[in-house]
Amino acid sequence: MQQPPLAAFFRALLAEPRKIGAIVPSGGRLARLMTSEIEPSAGKVLELGPGTGVFTEALLKRGLAARDLTLVELETRFIAPLQQRFPDVTILQRDACELSACRAELGPQAAIVSGLPFRNMPIEVITAIVGGGFSLLERGGAFYQFTYGRSCSVPQDVLAELGLRAERLGRVRLNIPPASVFRISRRPE
Repeated sequence: MQQPPLAAFFRALLAEPRKIGAIVPSGGRLARLMTSEIEPSAGKVLELGPGTGVFTEALLKRGLAARDLTLVELETRFIAPLQQRFPDVTILQRDACELSACRAELGPQAAIVSGLPFRNMPIEVITAIVGGGFSLLERGGAFYQFTYGRSCSVPQDVLAELGLRAERLGRVRLNIPPASVFRISRRPE
């Protein structure tokens, strides 16, 4: 029998709380804000750390074709529930630090949606993930990241090193805990 998404979430949380980085799965309001700028016709979208699939569901509800969505999830407890819930979406069990090595496999991406807990990660890991993500993004593509803090969870040093900027799209106070969403994009040349 497959493990339901919430059961998988709480098992993973109990086993490795810093790796999960949340006390409950993200809510629907946060998912809507995270995906609000991604048009169904955008092209390929990459989701990092989909967990229980709340952002995945929001992207599909917006009309994004399942064939255009790829999920990258490292936590084994989430893979089977995600496959059961989203059978037509490509799911890769992989470390997001390896994104730059996946260019040939993944191809260019229009957007990246990230549920990764950057505040719990070393700066070198954040740099590898964000830099790898931008190596896949088409010109004009954006990397969407949420955080429970008020400032972007990608440190300013990393943004500067990679030639990026972060803009806050909004804050969802009714999420547990409240969360802010940031669009990270290339600085104009």
